[in-house]
Amino acid sequence: MVNEKKVAIVGCGFVGSSSAFALMQSGLFSEMVLIDVDKNRAEGEALDIAHGMTFAEPMKIYAGDYSDVADAAMIVVTAGAAQKPGETRLDLVNKNVNIFKSIIPEIKKSGFDGILLIVSNPVDVLTYAAIKMSGLPEGHVIGSGTVLDTGRLQQMLGAHVEVDPRDVQAYVMGEHGDSEFVAWSSAQVAGVPLNTFCELHGHLEHEAAEKRIAEDVKNSAYTIIEKKHATYYGVAMAVKRICTAVMRDEQTVLPVSSLMVGEYGLSDLAISMPTVVGRDGVVCRVPVPLDDDEQHELTASAKALKDIIDSVDFSC
Repeated sequence: MVNEKKVAIVGCGFVGSSSAFALMQSGLFSEMVLIDVDKNRAEGEALDIAHGMTFAEPMKIYAGDYSDVADAAMIVVTAGAAQKPGETRLDLVNKNVNIFKSIIPEIKKSGFDGILLIVSNPVDVLTYAAIKMSGLPEGHVIGSGTVLDTGRLQQMLGAHVEVDPRDVQAYVMGEHGDSEFVAWSSAQVAGVPLNTFCELHGHLEHEAAEKRIAEDVKNSAYTIIEKKHATYYGVAMAVKRICTAVMRDEQTVLPVSSLMVGEYGLSDLAISMPTVVGRDGVVCRVPVPLDDDEQHELTASAKALKDIIDSVDFSC
């Protein structure tokens, strides 16, 4: 039986431990198990986070193993080799697919029947790998996708047009990586088309600003990695947001990565697009209208991912 208040985190590096810290404060769960190939690291992170429990919601936090995930409502997988300066997310493919071959079968063997959230990079390829290896229903396996990229976009665009980023409706789509793109043609601020809003408020060179912001969003991880060697706070908040949507059955739209089944003419790959997310994971995908240039960018992004997928052995 699924324990609706239990979460497991696989991988206790920067992203996993930051995600655990964010989830501890969320009030979504009353039990959290941390799993890592380095058991001491998992035990240390569990102790450190548990010592802050007095200032948050009561929670049972402990280090465990895959036998502890069977009844979890959600598993968050952050394990994998970290992206190094100068390395692309796709450069990590073979290393992290091999790591997944030691993780996902263990999750499957436990009898886990909840929602599997993949955060490890390259997230679109590894989401596809998890779908193929786990035996779970396709909609129960989701990747963090471009949720963080979209958050970065909303923050930067909000600062540019001087509004609360929560009032910006715009999505980053495609690969979470170098071929991602912004669906500018459907972007809005408080329900007003972005171009119209910019013109009304005197931002007359908004097209040049759009190009700059899109590049800044795409290069954000590289910039942060160059300065502090890793990114983890932003993605931890994205993890908390996705978990909230699932556990509260919000039916909210988030650009997660999931298996395409014909949307935009795409199939047999995982890629990020606006998706209704609820207690069963993927409720449905929302194919927002794209202009010709955006459709071309999506096709190119999908091809880059499909070429990688076709070159990898997912058998385990």
